[in-house]
Amino acid sequence: MKQGWLDRMLEAVADRGRELLKLEPGSRTAQDPAALCRQLLSGRGEASAMALARALLQLYAGYGNEERLAFFRMLLTDFGPDLDGMQAAMEQYSRTRDQRDLVRLNQAVEPPRQELFRRLNTAPNGTASLVAMRADLLTLQREHPDLGPVDADFKHLLSSWFNRGFLQMRAIDWRSPAHVLEKLINYEAVHAIQGWDDLHRRLMADRRCFAFFHPAMPDEPLIFVEVALVQGISDRVQPLLDPDAPTLDPADADTAVFYSINNTQAGLRGISFGNFLIKQVVTELRSELPALRHFATLSPLPRFASALKGAWSGEDKGLGRERLAAVLARHGESLCAATGSEDAVEAFRRLLEEDPDGHVDLLSEPLTDVALAYLLTPRAGNGLLDPVAWFHLANGARLERINPFSDLSDHGRRTSFGVMVNYLYVPEEVEANHERFLGAGEVVLSKALQRLRRRLDEQRPQAPE
Repeated sequence: MKQGWLDRMLEAVADRGRELLKLEPGSRTAQDPAALCRQLLSGRGEASAMALARALLQLYAGYGNEERLAFFRMLLTDFGPDLDGMQAAMEQYSRTRDQRDLVRLNQAVEPPRQELFRRLNTAPNGTASLVAMRADLLTLQREHPDLGPVDADFKHLLSSWFNRGFLQMRAIDWRSPAHVLEKLINYEAVHAIQGWDDLHRRLMADRRCFAFFHPAMPDEPLIFVEVALVQGISDRVQPLLDPDAPTLDPADADTAVFYSINNTQAGLRGISFGNFLIKQVVTELRSELPALRHFATLSPLPRFASALKGAWSGEDKGLGRERLAAVLARHGESLCAATGSEDAVEAFRRLLEEDPDGHVDLLSEPLTDVALAYLLTPRAGNGLLDPVAWFHLANGARLERINPFSDLSDHGRRTSFGVMVNYLYVPEEVEANHERFLGAGEVVLSKALQRLRRRLDEQRPQAPE
């Protein structure tokens, strides 16, 4: 990462602090993370605190997985809340109901590791180091869920540090710094960028790219969205990605299609600011191009193929085989005739897996029906099966159209059998849709999809009396 004047100044302060502490890189203290943590929390001056924070982060950076696991376990056990002190503070407040005792209770509840993270953040490049550290923690937590309290403290602080008020939206174009453009290529996870020529086309006159940046990580796009300025709502992604596609005059476009949204920092997972980015981009584009009438996405269904494979193998991932059979019932005769099978679910599976391109007309309607059933299926506990649907519907979008055979890339076929979805953002309806979805659980649909949902509801298996 390019080092600015502030980073250089912080490095100089940290160097002075190391001299004052006589903290040599090979010393016993410099190799003892628990000792460094305790020293860092002991309340020394700024220079020494910065030196300790830098030493601890440098020590952690050299760790392998086993050492990282031990480090997080140390944070869990040695720097958790003082339970006895918390109990005493709670009893004191229960007796007095005094606001000063409430402050003491709040202080007792906070684990020391939260203050430790705050002090680590003062090190040069501390914020980026902590974001990377949380990414490691999330990976380890899959097999060690008991580390959850450490992650809860991380998330609590990062949610404040990466509050929308601190984020800066910037347009990225071909004139942007090369190191930022290179990161777009590296971070693009939805539709891979095939080198500089591909990126150049994605940044031409009829394309836009916007990203959020944080002042502590000025060269790191935290999330970015790629936009195509087109005529009509796009139902296929390959024309948008074609590096040889002709360039449209932006003044002739009536639609902005958000075709790729990428969160770039694994350590910020669960800290959502994508909704703010989309809404701000819509505002920006409306101001720049008043002729734009539609703001829509062309979105993937990243777990659709997995849910389908689970359904036809008998492993219910929210869309069970019985439900799938009911959805396919009206297509059963044509599906079975094409395969010689007597089971519509099996016929559907064979056509999708063995020869989808040879049966596009036959599969389009069944795929659309099944995709809608999948998109309307709730996830156990909360939300929807599809995380992208949850994101856009919670942001106030309308589920506008389902597009079979929309993404014919290897990735698109593997993850969603090529199906993509248009979510439509109508600025005047966004807030009402948001309330309907989060308040009443209502998925707002276009008129065409409302009709299809009624048909699917009629096909839903009846519960036994």
